[in-house]
Amino acid sequence: MSEVAERRNYDLRDEIKAYWSERAATFDLSPGHEIFSEDERAAWHRLFLRHLGEGAGRAALDLASGTGVVSHLLDDLGFKVTGLDWAEPMLDRARKKARDRRRKISFRIGDAENTMESDDRYDVIVNRHLVWTLVDPAAAFAEWLRVLKPGGRLLIVDGDFVNTSALERFFSKLSTWGQRAGIFKADTPSGSREMMETHRSILSRVHFSQGARAEAVAELLETVGFIGVEIDTDLSDIHRTQAKNWNIFKGLARKSQHRYAICATKPSAAA
Repeated sequence: MSEVAERRNYDLRDEIKAYWSERAATFDLSPGHEIFSEDERAAWHRLFLRHLGEGAGRAALDLASGTGVVSHLLDDLGFKVTGLDWAEPMLDRARKKARDRRRKISFRIGDAENTMESDDRYDVIVNRHLVWTLVDPAAAFAEWLRVLKPGGRLLIVDGDFVNTSALERFFSKLSTWGQRAGIFKADTPSGSREMMETHRSILSRVHFSQGARAEAVAELLETVGFIGVEIDTDLSDIHRTQAKNWNIFKGLARKSQHRYAICATKPSAAA
């Protein structure tokens, strides 16, 4: 039995930590997690440059950094990067990846909802696919506001993984049919049946159990004090490069999802 399945007496946050610890072993095998082409890497660079600008040695915090995919993208652009994650197996892989690539990225264990970082420390905070897992997003957003320097920027990349459109369901069914018929290559497994059930169970109990819609996330950011909140739903550049790793219908299903980037700014000291 998996480590996650044995820990049903844990609270929700402990279950989330155990789940991602167990997912670490196969995390980088899945398109959409690791970067699988230079075209995709360049697409991510363009998104970050659009909202954050060049790194130029500025301090960046990658929250829920996992195996370090986003940390490396930020490092590519010249940021001085710290990756924070609370799953040791993820950190082990992130540190090895940084050593292998000879990158000077600091990876530390920590909680994205309670970072224990000092006030006004980072120029930039970035996270990908973290917000949907938050138990108390308002408290987390207030924490990120505290850690950012005045005028610092937050970039969230996330999506609604609960509500599916009719178009997405149609393309997903065609993709599944094609894989079963042997027409398409099977998707990379994302975990055992137990792990999939654990994922569904966690998703049903987090704050955004009804789906992390961009507008709801943006509203919470404004409530805790962020300004200049901007929703960017044009991730087609990234999705197009990722789609090369899937069959045509899987790629179209992905494109049909409600995925977005949200950029927000901490008010300057004078504001």
